[in-house]
Amino acid sequence: MNHKKTRKMVFIALLSAIAVVLHSVETMLQLPLPLGMKLGLANIISLVAIELYGVKEMFIVNIFRVIISGLLTGTIGQMPFFISCGGVFLSSLALAWIKKLTDLPMVSTSIVAAVFHNIGQVLVVSFIYDQIAIMSYVFILMASSIPTGILTGMTAIQILKRINKKQFQK
Repeated sequence: MNHKKTRKMVFIALLSAIAVVLHSVETMLQLPLPLGMKLGLANIISLVAIELYGVKEMFIVNIFRVIISGLLTGTIGQMPFFISCGGVFLSSLALAWIKKLTDLPMVSTSIVAAVFHNIGQVLVVSFIYDQIAIMSYVFILMASSIPTGILTGMTAIQILKRINKKQFQK
């Protein structure tokens, strides 16, 4: 394995670790938000990963984040794990499509990803409980997607401004 590949692998592992830490910190915070709403701090790292490396690496970071967070919380194979997988999968697909097909600004991209994350989570809950009526909750969650998407997008922009992108060669 050459130096560039090793360096890239290390940076992807570091991004994954940061995403796991952000996910864990957010899980520990007791924010006064309605049921099912979170800030999505770990999604900041998804935005950073896709900008620095690309779609494949963003998927790798997200998969590692979900699996390692599931292992740390003991939820692998349980409903919270599957809900997380649904949200991460759909938001990652949305990010990939946006990156390939459009030139949306980072904040808009983040909002769209947050919306798809919530849709993915509600789809999983609807499937598990076999209740389509739960889909109506997606509109409540979508309202939270706008401010959380703005927060994660603005934070990712600030992170990307402050790092030396030449270190993260594709």
